[in-house]
Amino acid sequence: MSMLVTPYGPIDKKLLVQLRQIKLLACDVDGVFSDGRIYMGQNGEELKAFHTRDGYGVKALQKIGVQVAVITGRNSKMVEQRMTSLGVQHIYQGCEDKQPALQAIQNKISVSMSETAAIGDDMPDLGMFKVSQCNICVQDGHPILAAQAHYQTRTRGGFGAVRELCDLILLSHGQLYTIQSASI
Repeated sequence: MSMLVTPYGPIDKKLLVQLRQIKLLACDVDGVFSDGRIYMGQNGEELKAFHTRDGYGVKALQKIGVQVAVITGRNSKMVEQRMTSLGVQHIYQGCEDKQPALQAIQNKISVSMSETAAIGDDMPDLGMFKVSQCNICVQDGHPILAAQAHYQTRTRGGFGAVRELCDLILLSHGQLYTIQSASI
């Protein structure tokens, strides 16, 4: 196995070749952008925490022309607000089966399976993995999903796992160090 040293440790060069082809990154939300916990207030309000590093990574990817989509099983106004503030144009909520949602996005923007990466943390994300060329599981993801992934992040969901993947895609494009120093 041919390895390349990255800020996240050694990475198989084959993974970077796959990531170089990516034009669409599809992401779950709970357990990926957030740590998976949902805080419930006494009046029924829901709270989630999003890491700013993940947001920076999403904006950096979009700057180099990689589109980002979120596909989540839950419906949340917070998700809509956060993703809209990051410029994410493809926000699909309430998706029990994520495969058709990802296929609809691929068809809408004319991106093939070989140009798609997906990141998830649990069994509902397997649908995305079926129509994605490069499948990523967060460090603390479910073991069954991890076994189906091409790469498991070294960072936990909600604590920069999305940023790690964004950085690896940027690295594969030769943009990691130039985009990070630029204003986003």
